This record gives sequence, structure tokens and C-alpha cells, in this order.
Amino acid sequence: MKPVAYTKIPRIGPELIERAREISVADLHEGLGAVAGRQCLIAQSMRPMHQGARICGQAVTCYNYPGDNLMLHVAVRLAEKGDVIVATNGGSAQGALWGDMITYFAKLKGIEGAVIDGAARDTDRLREMDFPVFSTAISVSHPEKRGPGAVNVPMVVAGVTVNPGDLIVADSDGVLAIPGELLEGALDNAEARRAKELGFREKLDQGATMYDLLGLQKEVEASGLVEVEGTWKACQQ
Repeated sequence: MKPVAYTKIPRIGPELIERAREISVADLHEGLGAVAGRQCLIAQSMRPMHQGARICGQAVTCYNYPGDNLMLHVAVRLAEKGDVIVATNGGSAQGALWGDMITYFAKLKGIEGAVIDGAARDTDRLREMDFPVFSTAISVSHPEKRGPGAVNVPMVVAGVTVNPGDLIVADSDGVLAIPGELLEGALDNAEARRAKELGFREKLDQGATMYDLLGLQKEVEASGLVEVEGTWKACQQ
């Protein structure tokens, strides 16, 4: 099979992307629901290169042969302003996929950030450039530029299937890859959750407890919890 690069991705309405930009990964994760929230959450081995890194943009995906990053350069060439480069080589630290020079060019081009299932390098310079990069490894290992690989195809990134055009939202808590068809519902739920929590804070300031606000007594009773008056040590005598 020859290397292939698809030049376009399905586009999400810009108003939805701007709404997502204002919401944390935690709230969006909860807004997706118990099943989709887990399916969209990339493994916690994917970590930011510097504190405060935040990404919100559509995925331009690229699969790279281990030890090689040719397809990543094709993806950066095809990406548009506001897009996010999502790259994998299967998670290998052999051959750094991302470094300072591609960061410099990506920033000039207006690319939103990069999510790398593999190695990044030049981390101090990445921090200096304040360009958000998330990766599963750090290694200076030399990358070849021969291929094979593919651009803008579905691929597995740190345990999660990412499709070209998925909305990538990342912050210090983690990285989500949200399919376009799930986005509006997740945003509605996340915004409602955020409003509810603001109301909780007001009630907590007035003396309420989280236990009561969450209505946990019923769940505690259903669990069969036995509360013993006294200390564990005293009850062993």
C-alpha cells in the first residue's frame, strides 16, 4: 500500500469550537456522558510539555512509520489556521516526531497545537515559544524522513480512535478527541454542569455540604455502609 494523504477534513462550525474553547476538559468529559466520555479520553500518558498548555481545534491526523516523521511534515503543510496536528507512530519513542523547528513553522502558520503519540524533543525551546504540545514521550532520537504512512485517516492515538476533523480539546487535566456529531450535546451538558456548580458554590458559601448537595445519603444507604461509633483501634479490643 502506498502512502496516502487526504487534503481535507470535515469542518465543524466555528461557533461550536469557540464554545468549546471556554470549557475545561473535565466538564466536557462529563458532558459527553459515562460511555462516550471514556471513549474520547486519550490515555493519561499524554502530557503537556509546559504548564498552562491549552488546545482547542480540529484534528489533522498523521500516521508515521516508527522512527520516521515524513507524514507529519505533510500534515503540517496541509493543516489550516486553527487546526491541531495529531500524530502517532504507534507510541514509539524511536525517532522524535516533533521538535523546535516544526514548532516554529507551525506557530507562524497559525496551527493551534500538537498532540503526539510518540516522542517530542527540544522541550525547553517549545516552552519558550509557548506553543502547546502534548506527547507520550520525550526523546532526542533522530527521525528519518522516508515514509510510509498516511495523513487524514482514522488512527489509534494512545488508546483512542481519532478521526480527521475530530475536535481536540486539551488542558492540564488531559486530552479529548470529540467526534463532530457528539460535540453540540456535550457542550450543552457541560455548560449546564458548569452553571449548576456555580449554584453549588453559592450554597456552600452559605453553609451547605457537598454530601447534601449531591444527595449522597440514598447511595450510601444502598451501598450497605455500616457506621461504627468510635475508633477502629478501640473496637479491636
